[in-house]
Amino acid sequence: MATVKGGAGRRRARKRPAAMAATSVVLDASTGASLQTQLVEALRAAIVAGRLAPGTRLLSTRAMAEQLDLSRNTVLNAYAKLLEEGYLLGHLGSGTYVARELPERALSTGRPSGARPALGNTPGISRRGRAVATLPDLKLSVPGIPPSQLAFRMGTPSIDSFPSDLWGRLLNTRWRRSWGDLLQRAEPAGHPPLRRAVADYLATSRGVRCVPEQVIIVNGAQQAMSLAAQVLLDPGDAAWVEDPGYFAYRGALVAAGATLVPVPVDDEGLDVEAGKRLRPDARMAVVTPAHQFPLGVAMSEARRQALLSWASRSDAWIVEDDYDSEFRYVGRPLLALQGMAPDARVLYIGTFSKVVSPALRVGYLVVPESLVDAFAAARRFADGHTPVVEQAVVADFLNEGHFSRHVRRMRVLYGRRQEALVEAASRELRGRLDVPPLHTGMHLVGWLPEGQDDQATSERVLQAGVLTQPLSAFRVDSRGRGALLLGYACVPEDSIPEGVRMLARALR
Repeated sequence: MATVKGGAGRRRARKRPAAMAATSVVLDASTGASLQTQLVEALRAAIVAGRLAPGTRLLSTRAMAEQLDLSRNTVLNAYAKLLEEGYLLGHLGSGTYVARELPERALSTGRPSGARPALGNTPGISRRGRAVATLPDLKLSVPGIPPSQLAFRMGTPSIDSFPSDLWGRLLNTRWRRSWGDLLQRAEPAGHPPLRRAVADYLATSRGVRCVPEQVIIVNGAQQAMSLAAQVLLDPGDAAWVEDPGYFAYRGALVAAGATLVPVPVDDEGLDVEAGKRLRPDARMAVVTPAHQFPLGVAMSEARRQALLSWASRSDAWIVEDDYDSEFRYVGRPLLALQGMAPDARVLYIGTFSKVVSPALRVGYLVVPESLVDAFAAARRFADGHTPVVEQAVVADFLNEGHFSRHVRRMRVLYGRRQEALVEAASRELRGRLDVPPLHTGMHLVGWLPEGQDDQATSERVLQAGVLTQPLSAFRVDSRGRGALLLGYACVPEDSIPEGVRMLARALR
């Protein structure tokens, strides 16, 4: 039986049939620690000590709140914290359970998560290292729950649509034909056949102006951004970043010693005039013009011209991340900003991870001809080169037309999944979450009622087994209405209605 001592909550809790094992949970309102913190620590300690066995189903949040005389939000937030740390698992529609495998750090150290020394007290870390390590991170998975069961996970394509048989044949054929060459050290800038294939694809599909020598093959978009920051910026240089914007790029810029300048985004994309007021001397602007992340707007023609004009006059660089540009559902695809730049001030980033598989860490960076040697050298000293076998298979995937066909299939599939999500949301989430359609991309923005905290809401719905991202996690200085980001590309169409119903129940 659980008891609460002290304050207005002094009484013995009512007996109630419990799903969890009999465990003493003692909360004391006179200690100064919040009741939520005490509940987290008590449950965590019971799990680590084995008093709550792996697989034990916990009381529902409502029942737990009644037994301990707590508000339900206190219990919801405590469960969400333990879910995040990996001590609990949420199974869709069946409740919350003690994880069958404890978090690795709890097993290896014998102390609960969160008890490691504070970063600021760790000797030998540089200012930049400390700044990078303290940047916020996002939850993209939940320990113990297969990714295929998570709605609505961000940034993941449809894994069930991956052309595995075709990929296996391409790999087998390429290995039989040229295994000796594939075991040799590769050029730092990339496998020449892949660089040619990427240049041809970008010229025909995105309007990018380049020759194969300008294409640098990298291990995903994040490495491309890191190389751009290292090669083009000195410590202290200012860099415009979209606000809200992609948080991981901030880490690359901070690691290079850059000064981040958050520039607001509106319905036309990055507000160039605001950027010029904030830091007209910035050396770089990082933008997602075709499909702004996370809001989903496209940069207007006027803003594009204004940004190019500013970069030319200021001798600054523009880094264009062509995020999700392949998946446009209305009208013709927008041409890349790089193709509009007459004076080669734009670097262009793309990746196959969002289109084919997140495990395929193959991306590309298109740089001006004057920078090719500098970027090839930086790539060599970063990690040598991207694995050659993967590069060769991707080159065949492109050259034989499979990539274009895969993109066309996924465009149709994702269009249907977005329609299913919008339809289900309009039916189940009315008044709780406004989910308008977008013309491009793999996620939608669900707008919460004015004044509702999206961070707390995201943590609460996680306890119900629904993974969302709060819009506020992508903001630096900007303020505004809270929202939840809902990825739909990896969610089967017939599973979307149930995912929305689960979300609706959590939001109530």
